Amino acid sequence: MAMTIHVDIVSAESEIYSGLAELVVAPAELGEVGIAARHAPFLSRLKPGEARVKVSGGEVHPFYISGGLLEVQPHVVTILADTAIRAKDIDEAAALEAKRRAEELLADTSGKIDYARAQAQLAEAITQLRTLEKYRKGRA
Repeated sequence: MAMTIHVDIVSAESEIYSGLAELVVAPAELGEVGIAARHAPFLSRLKPGEARVKVSGGEVHPFYISGGLLEVQPHVVTILADTAIRAKDIDEAAALEAKRRAEELLADTSGKIDYARAQAQLAEAITQLRTLEKYRKGRA
C-alpha cells in the first residue's frame, strides 16, 4: 500500500474535497508541482488551471481552480482556491458563453473596455473547457 497524504481543497464558497491521496498535482505560480506524503513544507500562490488528486487504485480526481494558495505540510496538503470546481461539475454551456463574451469584448476597438479583465475571463473559460475535455477523455 502506498503512503498517503491528507488533502483539503477549499473554495470561498465551500469545501470541495477532503480525503487521502497518493499524489496531488497543482498549478503553482512558478510551474506545476507534484506533492506526495512527507513532502517538504512550503507555501505557494496558485495560478488558474487544473489540480489533480490521485487516490489509491490509480483513480484521479481533477478540479478546475482559478487561483489561490497551496500549503504543504508533511502530512497535509491544503488548496485554498478563489474558485474550485470538480471537473465533472463544470458547466460547459456557461464556459462556452463566457468564452464567447470575452472574445467579443476583446474584438471591441472602441477602447471602452477593460482588456485585462476580458483576457482574464477568456483564459478562465478556456482553462475550464480544457479541464472538462481532459476529464471526458479520461486523461485527467
